[in-house]
Amino acid sequence: MAAEEEKLRLGEFIPESAPQPAPETGFTDTDGNPASLADFRGKPVVINLWATWCRPCLKEMPSLDRLQTALGNKLAVAAVSEDHGGAKRVGPFIAAMGLQKLKIYLDPKSDVGHAFAVRGLPTSIVIDAQGRVVGRVEGAAEWDSEAMMAVLKPFLESSSGAIKGAAR
Repeated sequence: MAAEEEKLRLGEFIPESAPQPAPETGFTDTDGNPASLADFRGKPVVINLWATWCRPCLKEMPSLDRLQTALGNKLAVAAVSEDHGGAKRVGPFIAAMGLQKLKIYLDPKSDVGHAFAVRGLPTSIVIDAQGRVVGRVEGAAEWDSEAMMAVLKPFLESSSGAIKGAAR
């Protein structure tokens, strides 16, 4: 029954009942420089796991780009490609999409997907400014919609205090 309920929630935010620290996992930027979730500490982040072969992923990419544009430095959106081909596969795709602000990362071995026990693509993990997983969206979403902005707003508001507290 629980699995059936979850299927009905594709594209919707599913909050964590008890937020836990995000797993430590690494990936790279499109130039091959190492990156990790710790790089985003102090601000909320949406980790979007996607692939070039995934049609629902492609559909939601422009809304992730608009979300990053709208929220600027209040939120980080990290689109982590799970494509095994890495930069060779992802680079041309990103150029063709014309994304302006969305930061693209690479995870050709799917380490991030495994760390978050992702069941399918796209999956987005929402992490608060303290580095805790507060929820996820399985399936494509309209990230810049009023409904999704309302979901993200509490995490944006709580991050300003976290940033002050983090700078010791």
